[in-house]
Amino acid sequence: MTNVPTVFRREMNAYFLSPVAYVVIVVFLVVSGYFFQKALFITTEASLRYSLAISQFVLSILTPVITMRLLAEESKTGTIETLMTAPVTDFEVVFGKFLAAWGLYGVMLAPTLIYIAFLSWVGNPDIGPIISSYIGLILMGAMFVSIGLLVSSLTKNQIVAAVIGIVSLMILWVVGFYVAGTEGWFSEALKYIGTFGHWDTFTKGLVDTRDVVYYVSLTALFVFITVRVIESRKWR
Repeated sequence: MTNVPTVFRREMNAYFLSPVAYVVIVVFLVVSGYFFQKALFITTEASLRYSLAISQFVLSILTPVITMRLLAEESKTGTIETLMTAPVTDFEVVFGKFLAAWGLYGVMLAPTLIYIAFLSWVGNPDIGPIISSYIGLILMGAMFVSIGLLVSSLTKNQIVAAVIGIVSLMILWVVGFYVAGTEGWFSEALKYIGTFGHWDTFTKGLVDTRDVVYYVSLTALFVFITVRVIESRKWR
């Protein structure tokens, strides 16, 4: 684990030396700002929760853009071989890159704290659901990043990595969204697989252990698979 901070710093520097980080942050803030101001005029809980679901939808698109280059670019340029022969383990490489992408995700969310300050200034918002929603966003971001990282490890093309990552996250979102409110064992299975229901619980002010386990376990699983993908290249 001693090399993880080095990999983390390397990737964070790479993000902010390119326009990707700035473009993603600006796009997210513009879109989230638009839905925030729309939500100011909404009085029903269902409509407000719908606007939060749209935020999850936007993050499903932007997160793969953050992760698309992490391993795909390394494979294309051949620097992945250099990393694999350096005194750094495959796990340290993958985990360092994961933390960098998750860190950028956090940087992207940080300016939205201004919205909370504004709401506190003009009214008396219920802080509980706001805090739990941010906890959900952070956990959800970890899973999204791990999926995007895995996809990036499977291709040498950044665009392909972004498209596959977006499609994968969109499927998880759509599956959960369209079975919400339905009954039956099949619907329950899809609800658990999909991300919408797990995120929706956080927006109600609840931090359910089942939802935390869902995000943490899947994040760990996808990071583990990514490490195995990188390791398998040594035998090719």
